[in-house]
This record gives sequence, structure tokens and C-alpha cells, in this order.
Amino acid sequence: MRQNNLGKYGVAAILLSAVLVLAFAWGVRHGLLENGVLPRDCTLPDAHRGLCLFKTVLVESFMDQRMGWFSLACGGLAFVLGWRPLAWAGWLSGLAGLVFYSYDPASVGALLSLLVLARPRQGTGDRRQGEEEAGGQPGDGLGVGRLG
Repeated sequence: MRQNNLGKYGVAAILLSAVLVLAFAWGVRHGLLENGVLPRDCTLPDAHRGLCLFKTVLVESFMDQRMGWFSLACGGLAFVLGWRPLAWAGWLSGLAGLVFYSYDPASVGALLSLLVLARPRQGTGDRRQGEEEAGGQPGDGLGVGRLG
């Protein structure tokens, strides 16, 4: 029987963060932005400045797909450098970008980040333990005799 490695490799944290970010972004998009809770015209004197600032920052984050491009930059750099904090930024911003109209760059950035996050961490001994189980030689587990 195989062991459950969800906690070992951090998959549970990745999935939980995905559900939380998607639920929050979906709630902001459909509950606040598209539902008319935020002020429509912030130039009026009776408009609440805090809500206007929140709306402006939110709308500017997905204008010209900025959130998606941020996710793509973080995901690409995290993939090249193998830096997990940058991968978390790319993963979470990519998920939010999928909800906030930045589909193309956000999806690529989120997937590149996910590749980094799903990788076993370096230096934890996981790789060394797997090598010891294989017998030390690449062909030992294949049942191939000596060639030549």
C-alpha cells in the first residue's frame, strides 16, 4: 500500500491556498465589483474615498492584464531560479488573475509556479533516500545485466 504524501510535499497547502484565493477572488469579483456594491462614479462628492481607492486599485490590477503578467514573471523566475517564495507569489496571483480577466499570462504563470511548488524541496534528504533504495546504480532496478 502506498503512503499518502500530500503533507510531505506540501500538496495540501497548495490546494488549500488555491481554494481560499479562488473563493476570495470570486467573492470580490461577483459580490463587490459586478454586483454594484462599490461606487460607480468616484468623482461625485458623496463617494466614499476608501471604497473608491479599493475599486481603483482592483480595476487597475487587471487592466492590460497586469495581474497575469505579474504571475507570469514570478512563475518564470521561480521556475528558472527554483525559489519557492517567488513561486508562491506566482501561484496565488495566477489564480486571482484567472478570476480577474487575465487568463492567458496568469494560467502560464500559475502552472510554472505550480511546477516549482510541487517539486520536493532540496536538501530534505528525499532524493538521497530514493537513491539508497535503488541500490546506487542506475540499472540495478531495471533487471538489465552488464552490457559488453
